[in-house]
Amino acid sequence: MTNPSASSGLRADRVSRRADGTLILDGVSLTPRPGTVTGLLGPNGSGKSTLLRLLAGVIAPDSGAVTLDDRPLDRAGRRTVAQRVAVVEQQADTQVALTVVDVVRLGRVPHRRAWSPVTTADEAAVRSALARTHLTDKADRPWHTLSGGERQRVQIARALAQEPRELLLDEPTNHLDIQHQLALLDLITELRLTSVIALHDLNLAAMYCDRLVVLKQGRVVANGTPRDVLTESLIADVYGVRAIVSAPDGPEDSPHIRFLGSLTTSAHRAAAPGGDHR
Repeated sequence: MTNPSASSGLRADRVSRRADGTLILDGVSLTPRPGTVTGLLGPNGSGKSTLLRLLAGVIAPDSGAVTLDDRPLDRAGRRTVAQRVAVVEQQADTQVALTVVDVVRLGRVPHRRAWSPVTTADEAAVRSALARTHLTDKADRPWHTLSGGERQRVQIARALAQEPRELLLDEPTNHLDIQHQLALLDLITELRLTSVIALHDLNLAAMYCDRLVVLKQGRVVANGTPRDVLTESLIADVYGVRAIVSAPDGPEDSPHIRFLGSLTTSAHRAAAPGGDHR
């Protein structure tokens, strides 16, 4: 299947959103390139999760528009959006006794009418999703017996069973150890879907994202490749942190960030009698 043109797909155009009178997003635009991974960066409260919820159609913008193939999302139809756009939350849990394959089958709901039987296409999509996430041998395992990393893989398998073109992920590496973080991001990049992923770890974002969009107080302050976006001045301005950014050696290499400490802490030390004035 060929990728859609750059003008189609999922887009946000100057979207703004308020919650309880507070401006959460202020005129944000986002146009993910087909088949690439776009990373959303920014401190807590910068609007990353709200932007993902707008892109998913869970909430609507107060102004601006979210479109799918140049059609406003609210006119595309919830069924169409659910078939095209899959969402993976930070953490998922259930009190119902489900197996892995039960959870993955939930991804077929947008493709089925109420009370309709499971089709061969449904089962083929579920088998493919399990295989792509390396979960075939765990299909009959109870959900509650899985590790955190395995549960996240199951959620991605559920999303893949939807057969989406766009994949939205809200900090999927939270609470995972480094091995599972790397394995999960390897999997996401191998899918070659149009993915938008909110991340906190700047080095992981540099390693795995094709482009980065940085939010600060609900506004886009940087948009570009990791080597263009991740600068020492931006990290200081957005995160309030001193850092050294090493330049990539080759065209395929990503920058590496070494953190030196909080700017606030450094200022206090410098101002203190006998403090470090380096």
